Amino acid sequence: MYKKSLIVFEGIEGSGKTLHSNYLANYLKKKKIKFLKLREPGGNVNSEKIRKLLLSNRSKFHKKTDLLLYCAARNENIENQIKKNFRKKIIIIDRFVDSTLAYQHYGMNINYQFIKLINKYLLNNIKIDLTFLNLVNYKNLKKRLSKRKNLNRYDKFNISFYKKVQKGYITIAKKNKNKYKIIDSNKDIFKNRELIIESVTKLLK
Repeated sequence: MYKKSLIVFEGIEGSGKTLHSNYLANYLKKKKIKFLKLREPGGNVNSEKIRKLLLSNRSKFHKKTDLLLYCAARNENIENQIKKNFRKKIIIIDRFVDSTLAYQHYGMNINYQFIKLINKYLLNNIKIDLTFLNLVNYKNLKKRLSKRKNLNRYDKFNISFYKKVQKGYITIAKKNKNKYKIIDSNKDIFKNRELIIESVTKLLK
């Protein structure tokens, strides 16, 4: 038997979080271990509709509207996906509650306690077991974004914004050392994969 843990991958654009979360999902699939994989925003029909609104280059929402839309998409995942699978399957999420603190508080200066209050209300008794924070230097960030064919609204902020967000993530990680694992995405991808699998294997035992 293995623990039915909730594992989150966090990080700014170009940090490799999606790449690593997909790799973990494929690893569990090969091992025939049941899991649920979600992304934020998105993850189910309604959340994907909100994702299109949020990330569309045509959208020009106020920062508080962005916050509430992200939380609305999260709530759809929690109510329709996470609650019924929590502690029944391993759950992998590409971005979750800490991304809202990193982007909307540290990046956009929305009140910290307000964001914490919304997240606490939405999550209720749902707890995260392990978060992989993927860090990237700004040279690699620009290089990786330049290779993307289609850039969404959140791919187009200036470097100073991403710096604030990544520093915010690091601050969050320092407050939650026992449940955070730092992945240096500037290093060899295969070594990072080994580190992730090693950490997850230890968690699930």
